[in-house]
Amino acid sequence: MRGRSQEEQGGPPPEVVVGGVRYAVSAAERRPVGTAERYTMAESRSSRLVIKENELFLSMDLLGDLPARGGTGTGLYFRDTRFLSRLETRLGGKPPALLAWTAERGYAAAWEYTNLELRGGDGNPIPQATIHLRRTRFVADRLYDRLRIRNYGDRRVQLPIELSFGADFLDMFEVRGLRRRERGTLLASKVEGPKLTFAYLGRDDVLRTTEVEFDRAPEAVDDGTARFTLRLAPRERAVLRFSVHTSLSTTSETLPGDFTMKLGGVRRAHERWAAECTAVFTDNEQFSALLRRSQHDLAMLLTDTPWGRLPAAGLPWFAAPFGADTAICGLETLMLDQRVAVAGVRGLTKLQAQEADEARGAQRGKIMHEARRGELATLHRIPHTPSYFSIDSTALYLLLVCESVMWSGDLEYFELLRAPILAALEWIDGPADLDGDGFVEYPPRIAGQPLRQGWRNARDSVVHADGTPAEGPVALAEVQADVYHAKRRLAQLFGQLGDIDRSERLQAEAEALRRRFNDRFWMPDEEYVAMALDGQKRQVKTVASTAGRCLYARIIDEEHVPAVVRRLLASDMFSGWGVRTMSRNERAYNPVSFYNGSVWPFDNALIAYAVKKQGYAQEANRIISGIVEAARHYTDARLPELFCGFTRQSMARPVSFPMACSPTAASAGAPFLMLQALLGLYPAAEDNILYVHSPTLPKWLGEVSVTNLRIGRSALNLRFRRQGNQTVLAVRDKQGPVRIVVVE
Repeated sequence: MRGRSQEEQGGPPPEVVVGGVRYAVSAAERRPVGTAERYTMAESRSSRLVIKENELFLSMDLLGDLPARGGTGTGLYFRDTRFLSRLETRLGGKPPALLAWTAERGYAAAWEYTNLELRGGDGNPIPQATIHLRRTRFVADRLYDRLRIRNYGDRRVQLPIELSFGADFLDMFEVRGLRRRERGTLLASKVEGPKLTFAYLGRDDVLRTTEVEFDRAPEAVDDGTARFTLRLAPRERAVLRFSVHTSLSTTSETLPGDFTMKLGGVRRAHERWAAECTAVFTDNEQFSALLRRSQHDLAMLLTDTPWGRLPAAGLPWFAAPFGADTAICGLETLMLDQRVAVAGVRGLTKLQAQEADEARGAQRGKIMHEARRGELATLHRIPHTPSYFSIDSTALYLLLVCESVMWSGDLEYFELLRAPILAALEWIDGPADLDGDGFVEYPPRIAGQPLRQGWRNARDSVVHADGTPAEGPVALAEVQADVYHAKRRLAQLFGQLGDIDRSERLQAEAEALRRRFNDRFWMPDEEYVAMALDGQKRQVKTVASTAGRCLYARIIDEEHVPAVVRRLLASDMFSGWGVRTMSRNERAYNPVSFYNGSVWPFDNALIAYAVKKQGYAQEANRIISGIVEAARHYTDARLPELFCGFTRQSMARPVSFPMACSPTAASAGAPFLMLQALLGLYPAAEDNILYVHSPTLPKWLGEVSVTNLRIGRSALNLRFRRQGNQTVLAVRDKQGPVRIVVVE
């Protein structure tokens, strides 16, 4: 049944009965359809903090609040729904004065505050800086919040505390600005002793509830604001706790636990995961901090889904699995933890399209783009159930399969994936090649809508040198490179399984693609790779970082590689902080844009790895050094999704991009691929070999120790040490049959 939002004139508020419980319809719900408050990404923003554990995450401002009308997308989210849209703390009606904060652990945050001058509950003034408030907040099965308040004054005070809550239950796409004419029924909040409950009956007939439970009953609750008065003698301390539980009618109930016990449980779970990862120790604290931060962020972003434990692409807007992001994160973190890649392969395999569905962009064998589970997805009002609007995720999936086997040596696992691998190849060689020219293209429209389907998915991101968008079926250079890379790797693995015919066929297809690619994409006048071919097979001559992905795949003819490397490190491409997505010489260049001149850490990690793999160690180190130095300027050394492409000499620090997600899976994984490039690690676990190719530590890094590095059935402890201009490898321990082959 679905609740109604009409109110009888002159009668009592309407009611809805769900599961035998009566709810009054909220007054906020009794309004004309279409006038709901909207939040858009274009509104002004303040800095955000995000903490996350599994499917629950909290996005807040630096004060720790969820402002009632902040317009920044702050909130407590669970399964693509905002379950808490307001959480504000006031002392005597005034916000506390922030002293310090930390969110170093991805699942917890802490603040130190004092008070502004205010009037106590007894009418007497409380001077400023009399009260100290320490707040600890974390997410586990619910949000837990603890406030410790101490009176440092010389007389007794009556301290009024107000905690204001609200829940709008907006779908994530509504928070991001999507309009819809009809919503479900927002029910009136209920107060029962120490518990405050908000509820919403969605049009999908799912009851979503938010329960705020205090450790004591408030003195009063008015319009979502719970009021307390703490009576504190000089030096006396009091503690106020509450938890926020989000639930769907289809989910099981959980009971709040002891604050310290629950926090310890989350900490131990993160520690257990970290203990099974490769441990890295360096003599550069800045780099070590970046690696620690990135590992914490990966643990934070890993989320239990119906398809496995997959990384959320980025917070707050993309707290869902994305095909390309899952694959890239898995590729980046094989050195750290192969479980991320293996889970990614399993999840993407489960979500592989089995039949065509134009509305969702699905074709048999294609790998998904985005999977959502909110109300709008359940109602099929959005196509992300999942959607398949990605031209690059399928080839990246195949590459992830191959690279996982290169590290694990598990050919039996590879054989089990034969059917989905062949289905993906059939899609690449069939429907993905729209005009039969041997290149993978995306169509100009899907289900009547114009869509860019590559990583650069903005309308103005694939443009000709004169600034006009590339039209028609577009063949992106990096997609052809990924297909080549995947087929070459697959040929090797099928050969080891004894499937010689398929191996030779794939190798021949890869070689033919390489020849076609260099013939059609190489720009002799620029000595560089074209970004794409448009619908008329004209080169999109804009100079972009795309060539880095092509180097990563080794599809570029060897005689052209030196010129490409030089251009990537030239001043128009390299900002000093990293390689820009587009040359600043281009007409479409804009350093404050998503794809036309910004710097993306994951893109730079792939480029640095590719440059090093081609034998350019110092050039790779230069890129890595820029990204590592940029991380130093961000809170807790967390690399954001992207930052602006301004030249380093013009600013003393990287310029933040206002709409960047932070953290993101691809940025969190980037430092580990960069470390792999520095150390020159290239496994061939199916042959029980670890190749160490020209390890080259930069001047700012003297020593790196790697413990519990897994290669197939072996575990290694290695130490790399810079001696003058050389980097020396020492094998401190080796368990298992792997051989280490050093290649200079």
